[in-house]
Amino acid sequence: MDRRLFFLLNQAQHRVFRYVDRRAEDHFGTSVTRLGVLMYLGKHPGAQQKTLSQALGLNNPAVTGLVSRMELSGLVQREPCPEDGRVTRLQLTEEGRQKLEELPPFIHELNQKMMDGFSDEEMEVVFRFLNALLERF
Repeated sequence: MDRRLFFLLNQAQHRVFRYVDRRAEDHFGTSVTRLGVLMYLGKHPGAQQKTLSQALGLNNPAVTGLVSRMELSGLVQREPCPEDGRVTRLQLTEEGRQKLEELPPFIHELNQKMMDGFSDEEMEVVFRFLNALLERF
């Protein structure tokens, strides 16, 4: 059993992300990153791209391209801010809201797959560990 913690976390994150991205493409016809945008805008309608960039941990040019492609796909739309004409707000389209509504069972299935074979007590340790990492770093 490998005990290199940083290596294992890195490998697990990459492998899970690739798996979920493939499943998202198969199930929703879109990437897991785009689903992240839908989830964020579902909770923060009218968010600015800068805020979305920070939430997703992506740089501004990457989010600009991502939002442009999602706009072309009919998932989001840009709207001018009524208070400040220089600011653009992001909103889900009807198609984006429909995809967002399909997400909870998908996420539940993924969580179940990751927790399969572990007791509730073991999962509590995992949750405590991951939350501690988020707080420390």
